[in-house]
Amino acid sequence: MYNDNMIKNHKEFLKNVKKRNRLILITQVGLLVLAILAWELAARFNLIDTFLTSSPSAIWKLFIKYITAGSLFHHIGISVVETIVGFLAGTILGIIIAIGLWWSDFWAKVLDPYLVILNSLPKTALAPIIIIWVGAGYSGIIVTAISISIVVTIMNMHASFKSVDSDKIRLLNTFGASKSQILTKLILPGSIPNLISTIKISIGLSWVGVIVGEFLVSKAGIGYLIVYGSQVFKLDIVMMAVVILALISALMYKIIAVVEKKFLNWIE
Repeated sequence: MYNDNMIKNHKEFLKNVKKRNRLILITQVGLLVLAILAWELAARFNLIDTFLTSSPSAIWKLFIKYITAGSLFHHIGISVVETIVGFLAGTILGIIIAIGLWWSDFWAKVLDPYLVILNSLPKTALAPIIIIWVGAGYSGIIVTAISISIVVTIMNMHASFKSVDSDKIRLLNTFGASKSQILTKLILPGSIPNLISTIKISIGLSWVGVIVGEFLVSKAGIGYLIVYGSQVFKLDIVMMAVVILALISALMYKIIAVVEKKFLNWIE
């Protein structure tokens, strides 16, 4: 009888959780729809200057026009590829450097103030210098994306490595485990949740680097559309590019969140 009550209560709890999650999703979608509707109505009744803010209907018409012409997917594809390459390179390099700092406490202490300084520098302001060094083109944009995300990855992952339970490390040392075994069997597996959190941050920073780079030197991409629309005073293009950028960023974040959820369910 006691077990039956526990099962019943657990089912009720899961039902309430699903109901709450469904309500949150409906509310989120509802707020978005209301915002778009209010924006459109304000534009229709001349409550806002559509030259400066555009309107959902105008953005939609422009979106269809660009899709029909086939140029929109070209711009999106370039920005997405640049972001993914910059994100992967920044994440992998950041993890490798963080492992090196964990491996050598001496170099970790030596480089710590430099990492803090690099993290505080406005990397977007340094983008023109980076592009001059690396070259105008895809390489300069990708390196800009890497430079913005790599320092955060290094600092977050190194802090995660250092936060692993020291008692577990001493236990492995007692059993004669080598440093590489401690790294692969304890440090890296124990830091995976923090790695996923760092990835969520890095993907957004990579987008910042790509857009800034495209502002400066690109001849195609979402950043290019924003600059072009601003230069010819077509705010419809700017707003369309911003909306597309927001949707793609949200989609990439959602993909990472789904992977995180499946992974956490697997390890549990």
